Amino acid sequence: MSFKDKILKNQSPWGTPPGGDGGSNPGGNGSGTRQPPPSLDDLIRNFQKTINKFSGGKSGGSRPIIIGLIILVLLYLASGLYRVLPDEQGVVLRFGKYINTTQPGLHYHFPTPFERVLTPKVTKVNRVDVGFRPASDSGRSSGVGNVPEESLMLTGDENIVDINYSVFWVIKDAQKFLFNIQSPVETVKAASETAMREVIAKNRIQNILTEGRSKIEVEVQEIAQLILDEYGSGIQLTQVQTQQADPPEQVIDAFRDVQAARADRERSKNEAEAYANDVIPRARGEAEQVLQQAEAYKKEVVAKAEGEASRFLAIYNEYRNAKQVTQERMYLETMEKVLADIDKVIIDKESGSGVVPYLPLPELKKGSNN
Repeated sequence: MSFKDKILKNQSPWGTPPGGDGGSNPGGNGSGTRQPPPSLDDLIRNFQKTINKFSGGKSGGSRPIIIGLIILVLLYLASGLYRVLPDEQGVVLRFGKYINTTQPGLHYHFPTPFERVLTPKVTKVNRVDVGFRPASDSGRSSGVGNVPEESLMLTGDENIVDINYSVFWVIKDAQKFLFNIQSPVETVKAASETAMREVIAKNRIQNILTEGRSKIEVEVQEIAQLILDEYGSGIQLTQVQTQQADPPEQVIDAFRDVQAARADRERSKNEAEAYANDVIPRARGEAEQVLQQAEAYKKEVVAKAEGEASRFLAIYNEYRNAKQVTQERMYLETMEKVLADIDKVIIDKESGSGVVPYLPLPELKKGSNN
């Protein structure tokens, strides 16, 4: 009879127990009644028979135990297999002492309690907020919570600035990160706050609030990274991002008035510079024109003087060679220039008494022109 048939007939699949046929009493025929469940000894005996069947023998009670022990040992050794994900590094510890660091992939280590593996996330970008807390961290329903003891800093020109910023970092060395620092978040916050106070103390408030933010962020990242490297933290800063930089709330209105006055001053200064840029080049052009005219007049006068001097020297040389002729020529040329525009009348004193000694040259000249 099969196991299924026994179940359907409401009989025990392990057969009839000794001293009875499955009835309600030991001597009965068992019709219409169920057998009690098998005892623990029967279950162990059947399990041993099954093990012996697969092990090739029916005797030797110690062999199943050995096989079970071998299976347990294999399972224990297999527990040393571990996998490192692509965004992790595996840090192997032997009795709590660092042994080596494994990269992503499938690896093996001696099972617990000999060795164990820590797998921190080395590509995850972590964030630390300094000077403020987001709504989720501060327990508020909305907005952010300011932390004045972290955000208020003294500037280089003895002003106070309220600055909030965030620091982003990743793990670059899992071993140093796990064993050299106890609280990574507090360490990053302390290093970045120290660096920020040092940089703010070297800058003027106007530079901090306007165009100097990007430069300040770079300097803070460099200084904080040096501090973390000195600690051997195994942390790499990726970015320092300024969230807010304002004067303290108590003086922000007065500071805005000062900023408006400075803006007016800059506007007036720019207008004055624009006017100066228009007037000064024009004046320089006019001055250059006067200088050029003076230079041209100078050259003209000098050239004329040099020409007259050369002419005088030429006449003087001719005079030295022929004094009489030169004197007459000079006299005639001079008289020609002097008498050119004068009405001239010639009277001949030696003419006879019967002729009028008069020669009207202007009238003759007019008649010839006509």
